[in-house]
Amino acid sequence: MEKKKNFITCDGNMAASHMAYMFSEVAAIYPITPSSNMAEYVDEWAAHGRKNIFGETVHVCEMQSEGGASGAVHGSLQAGALTSTYTASQGLLLMIPNMYKIAGELLPAVFHVSARSVAAHALSIFGDHSDIYATRQTGFALLSSGSVQQIMDLAGVAHLSTIKTRIPFVHFFDGFRSSHEVQKIEALDMEDMKKLVDWNAIQAFRDNALNPEHPVTRGTAQNPDIFFQAKESANKFYDAVPDVVNEYMEEISKLTGREYKPFTYYGDPEAENVIIAMASVTEVAKEVIDFLRAKGEKIGLITCHLYRPFSAKYFFNIFPKSVKRIAVLDRTKEPGANGDPLYLDVRDLFYDMPAEERPIIVGGRYGLSSKDTTPAMIQSVYENLKLAEPKNQFTVGIVDDITFKSLPLLEDIDVTPKGTIQAKFYGIGSDGTVGANKNSIKIIGESTDKYCQGYFQYDSKKSGGFTVSHLRFGDHPIRSTYYVNIADFVACHVPSYLDKYDMLKGLRKGGTFLFNSIWDVEETKRRLPDSMKAYMAKNDIGFYIINATEIAEEIGLGNRINTIMQSAFFKIANVIPYEMAVEQMKKFIVKSFGRKGEEIVNMNYAAVDRGGQVVKVDIPAEWAKLEAEEIAVDESRPEFIRNVVDPINAQKGDDLPVSAFVGREDGTFPAGTTEYEKRGIAVSVPEWILKIVSSVTNVLMFVLTQLSAHSY
Repeated sequence: MEKKKNFITCDGNMAASHMAYMFSEVAAIYPITPSSNMAEYVDEWAAHGRKNIFGETVHVCEMQSEGGASGAVHGSLQAGALTSTYTASQGLLLMIPNMYKIAGELLPAVFHVSARSVAAHALSIFGDHSDIYATRQTGFALLSSGSVQQIMDLAGVAHLSTIKTRIPFVHFFDGFRSSHEVQKIEALDMEDMKKLVDWNAIQAFRDNALNPEHPVTRGTAQNPDIFFQAKESANKFYDAVPDVVNEYMEEISKLTGREYKPFTYYGDPEAENVIIAMASVTEVAKEVIDFLRAKGEKIGLITCHLYRPFSAKYFFNIFPKSVKRIAVLDRTKEPGANGDPLYLDVRDLFYDMPAEERPIIVGGRYGLSSKDTTPAMIQSVYENLKLAEPKNQFTVGIVDDITFKSLPLLEDIDVTPKGTIQAKFYGIGSDGTVGANKNSIKIIGESTDKYCQGYFQYDSKKSGGFTVSHLRFGDHPIRSTYYVNIADFVACHVPSYLDKYDMLKGLRKGGTFLFNSIWDVEETKRRLPDSMKAYMAKNDIGFYIINATEIAEEIGLGNRINTIMQSAFFKIANVIPYEMAVEQMKKFIVKSFGRKGEEIVNMNYAAVDRGGQVVKVDIPAEWAKLEAEEIAVDESRPEFIRNVVDPINAQKGDDLPVSAFVGREDGTFPAGTTEYEKRGIAVSVPEWILKIVSSVTNVLMFVLTQLSAHSY
């Protein structure tokens, strides 16, 4: 009888933590965005006494710095305890000295890394591979995952492989894009994983630990006469890694039916043009391949999972002999190099091949600092390969009007499977929108057979900042690792956004727009910009409003409109029956707020019930004739504000070309730019009541006088 699969709805960090907890006896942590959740999950499970595969509760040790955490990992490993940690960006770089030691001493460990930009001309909390590439020389094996499901599967491969080979692993995935994406995935079973462990290797690791019963000297200083030879003596351990990783990937493939190898191939078996890449961009590339192959194109994708050691054997095992042109995509910029890291490694594979047999190989950069990489951008990479002389060292997704390295920006294409519902929710940090949408994903994932995905776009302001939740639901697996650009449903939770952002851009013909309006129907119509009116009329948009702000105040929830808007979404989106949604939302309310008392639970119950009170607004046919208003440019504002800051504040920073930053290459911005921002995010403005202020001032003066009189 076939074993029933265990599906869970979780983010990438939880998937990594799930596997790390199984195989760890000690977790040394120092939380850093966007890896913090991994440490928090492990800490929470340990606090509740969860057991690992050894039947023990993981010992969690929180340190005061990343250097301290990696030092604790090193010490714990020397004592014979299987240990893991979780980090990103500067945090990973601060661990590098200890990583050299851990690798040099052949200590099995796994660092789970939600790969993130390293601060250079500016700080970025978002994702790329600049931190990962900085660890190439440490001696750690580097294993890449491209989706939440892959994180679950390959985290296990990393732990199993490090035990067997003694080589420590960095298991990495894209910060935010994969670490914080919520997906419905299959969880691997502890007993299944336990059967794959090399218990003899674990015993050998224990026996090799520092122990007063059999003392040895470690951490010696070596002179020029022997250091080189000792370094080379570890070669055989690295030579074994690709085969061991491949063996465990085969075992995971048997358990799951999902095929894994150090390199995998997807596409036409006789492809002429292929892309080579790592991590989440490979998922969108697969969508584009399906779309273009249906039009007769012979294209493919090679996904690199095991980046270090870089195995020519496993690369050529899957490399189609028909390939004539290759584009290698790197999610980093290595200034001054003759190409970025993955490109240079791939090019080196073909070095010994006769020139007439060697494919044309070009490299390009994409997605720095979580820059969204869309299907149209991947299509542009394939279009470049068709040229007589494909551009090398290109960039994707930006306009480089200075050094002209960028590929053309093509129109958006819709490559999601038929029947997939795509939705966007505009909110503000801390208004509960993101939390409500995470609950919506879990409700759909856990109460239906549908696949689901949630991704949450923040700006760096976090609380009080701009947020967009991107949700997808459907009957087919969802591989769309990019924003929802072509939506079936758009909701705006913040009334002041109405004339600030182009929220209807990409909303399909016949789609739905839900607006949290603080006005009645007629006043709402009056306040809509003409561009929105025309778009809705021309595209047959279903327009709904609800005054969630007023309802929340009436109920006693203050500015927390999230549950009301979540209920309104389920009422009009028809993703699942509304009655089922209400029942599930109320279950989540009890789970989230049950400990806060019956009054809080009942308030949120009322929010669910009132959320069904949406009003459909009829759209007059004459709106289709309206022209978009011409926005006047205030010439009195400084040039930098007009040309750079205003587009950024309007969420149009993606459209700025490279030339906008000429003269500011070192990251310097003029001071005082917030003077021109004026976000206007408050629904109501406090009133200054002078009498009360005067009274309070008098009381404070009296108290201060008394304190002064009694001082000594």
